[in-house]
Amino acid sequence: MREALPTLVGEDPVFLDAVERCSRLAPIDRPCLVVGERGTGKELFAARLHYLSPRWNATLMRVNCAALTESLLESELFGHEAGAFTGAQRRRAGIFERADRGTLILDEIADASLAVQSKVLRVIEYGEFERVGGSATIKVDVRVIGSTNVDLPGRVASGDFRADLLDRLAFDVITIPPLRVRQRDITLLAEVFAMQATAALGLDEFSGFADVARQALLAHSWPGNVRELRNVVERSVFAAGVEKSPVSKVIIDPFDSPFRPGRPADTTPERVASDTDNLPADGFRESVANHERRLLERALAFSRHNQAAAARHLGLDYHQFRRLLKRHGIQLPSL
Repeated sequence: MREALPTLVGEDPVFLDAVERCSRLAPIDRPCLVVGERGTGKELFAARLHYLSPRWNATLMRVNCAALTESLLESELFGHEAGAFTGAQRRRAGIFERADRGTLILDEIADASLAVQSKVLRVIEYGEFERVGGSATIKVDVRVIGSTNVDLPGRVASGDFRADLLDRLAFDVITIPPLRVRQRDITLLAEVFAMQATAALGLDEFSGFADVARQALLAHSWPGNVRELRNVVERSVFAAGVEKSPVSKVIIDPFDSPFRPGRPADTTPERVASDTDNLPADGFRESVANHERRLLERALAFSRHNQAAAARHLGLDYHQFRRLLKRHGIQLPSL
């Protein structure tokens, strides 16, 4: 029975473009790369490449190149013979052997040493390698998919990544857009995660997000992308508990407290409380709107009122930028 495709949730055009490109690439039996910031879902895209390929019913293996030392990574990938090093009491097949006729995902491939990169290149080029401590050549048929959150051409320029390996891996490159440019997907994903968290926590129902919570979600830049959003939503649903009303407080920073160690000495609990008490009922919403307006105005000034350039500076598309200008009533100077 065929395993279900990894779920990719989103409706923003930039995200759907990446999904479509991934689906088109999947059946092409070539090595490739999935790149994107941390937390964007690279592992889901890489798995989709496997399950939509002719190799879907063969083995899918994954190894994190950043989690192992050079020697351990080499042994993990290529296996070893008995006596190859201290503690190697028996022959062990590596991941390349176990993934034969299937797919191998090399997460954080930029962290592999140059020596390991050289051996990976040989497998991609010729389909062969030797176990650590061995001399027999082993033949395999494995599709290699690399993933990374760094600029690989930049690593090549600095001498930290092999240019010939990058050439082989870059048959095609799927670049996943960060969450901050997927404005349409932020609340959509938040609601999906909230319903999942509600069920996992054994709560009766999810009553939605209050408007102030939605504004907070949209105002945040999400440096941790979808992974950060999931954590924030789960934390906020848990904090709301069994309340039947919509979630009104989004807890982005769980360390935010007047008692946090290292907080400046003049920031006392009493001062925090009095500042909060003096806020008007809609103070948070106004603060978010004012901050958003300042960002728009600064981007326009920086780009000399070139709207397309200002939109790119903020990580928005042109139409999103124009809608925000209209929402805040920002008028452009006449020429």
